[in-house]
Amino acid sequence: MAYTVHQLASMANISTRTLRYYDEIGLLPPARVAPNGYRVYEREQVDALQQILFFRELGLDLKTIKKIITAPDFNRERALQSHLNSLISKKEQIERLISNVSKTLKSLKGEYEMGDHEKFEGFKKKLIEENEEKYGKEAREKFGDETVDSSNAKIMSMTQEQYEKVERLSQEINDTIKKAMETGDPAGELAQKACELHKEWLCMFWQEGAYSKEAHKNLGLMYVTDERFKSYYEKIAPGATEFFYEALKIYCS
Repeated sequence: MAYTVHQLASMANISTRTLRYYDEIGLLPPARVAPNGYRVYEREQVDALQQILFFRELGLDLKTIKKIITAPDFNRERALQSHLNSLISKKEQIERLISNVSKTLKSLKGEYEMGDHEKFEGFKKKLIEENEEKYGKEAREKFGDETVDSSNAKIMSMTQEQYEKVERLSQEINDTIKKAMETGDPAGELAQKACELHKEWLCMFWQEGAYSKEAHKNLGLMYVTDERFKSYYEKIAPGATEFFYEALKIYCS
């Protein structure tokens, strides 16, 4: 069946302007353009639009989506399975948060005695799941299942104070890297302070005795070579990943 811009936009619950923009950037061209100038969409474009909207729900930007769906090895079935796994994971996370809020309300009413660990269980599990989804495969290949599982267990056993410290350290590291970049000196006091804070942050996750200068430096190299890590540090400031790695090489020398 063929659809006009208005018909497809109405069916997908998006604006006609969105469809036209997708065509302009080469993300979703119509099957053909009718003699009257109207865009015409068919089954293939309907399926592609569904895939695009799935990816948008998962937070991907249009540039990344275009790269994925136009890749020669793109497999729609695999992509859908990946979407399903992500949605199930989100559903489980929401259910845990609902349970956590419910227990908190009962605790406030005196109907349930909630332990400190329980208060942050949902948030810690979310952190583990996000890390597994983004970096789990590479981390397990590089460091081994035992190391990753031990790190996850350490996260789950964190107290409220430890969990809050991790959050504070993460922000302090980023702030310090940004200030250090203004000096332009990876060997300077601020840059080396960022490395020391990063070591402290790592040891909150790594099992006792796992830290070494060599492991720390290798992790910094992974930040530079892996685009997912690099994109995180580039949000601090352009060039932050390479600057931080240079500082880490000095710190770990």
